[in-house]
Amino acid sequence: MRDTGRKVRHSQDWPAYLAARHEAATHPLLERYFAARSLSPDTPIAKVPMVAMDMETTGLDARRHGIVSLGLVPFTLSRVLLAQRRYWVVKPRQPLNRQSVTFHHITDSQVADEPDLEAILPELLEALTGRLAVVHYRHIERPFLDRAVKARLGEGIRFPVIDTMSLEARLYRQPLWARFRRWLGRPPVSIRLQSSRARYGLPAYQGHHALIDALATAELLQAQIATHYHPETPVGELWS
Repeated sequence: MRDTGRKVRHSQDWPAYLAARHEAATHPLLERYFAARSLSPDTPIAKVPMVAMDMETTGLDARRHGIVSLGLVPFTLSRVLLAQRRYWVVKPRQPLNRQSVTFHHITDSQVADEPDLEAILPELLEALTGRLAVVHYRHIERPFLDRAVKARLGEGIRFPVIDTMSLEARLYRQPLWARFRRWLGRPPVSIRLQSSRARYGLPAYQGHHALIDALATAELLQAQIATHYHPETPVGELWS
């Protein structure tokens, strides 16, 4: 199934928002970051430099929990640039809890001597600058990073993302057949990262490691575009 004529979705005027943030930014790190965000929603996805991002946290609420690790993998539709990957473990300001540790396996002793997120922000923002972020479930990475940056620099950071989970939801949760399936009482199709990858024949990776999940997300988007879209698909149809 391929997309052949969908209209571009403009849920937010990201170019205007990012231009306004550039004008308003006072911290040099954020000023440099927003200065490079000039991507048009009409740009074909094949011409967009991207970076897959994943993080592990102390919980799921960005207001009460913190970031423990981050992984970045730059890529395009045709290449995954593993030589440019980045991975950090940081010491969160919020305490670790038993439930989160069972997922990401990062313990108190492992973060005890790690830096605060503020120490890696120059490198992190440089790696994100000029690239469109790709995540699997934007309601984690974007709000967590926004609140963490605001707590340290006094200004938040919002940006457009391609959410591979959202793309799967469009295909397998929102169509009429999917709603009919729910009406019949059948369980919804899983759109979790590993389940989504399996639909495209991608190998199973160990989950809940920020760098591995970032790589898994990059590969998933490549498969989604190859299967359901075209290299010429406007990025504004895909981002949120």
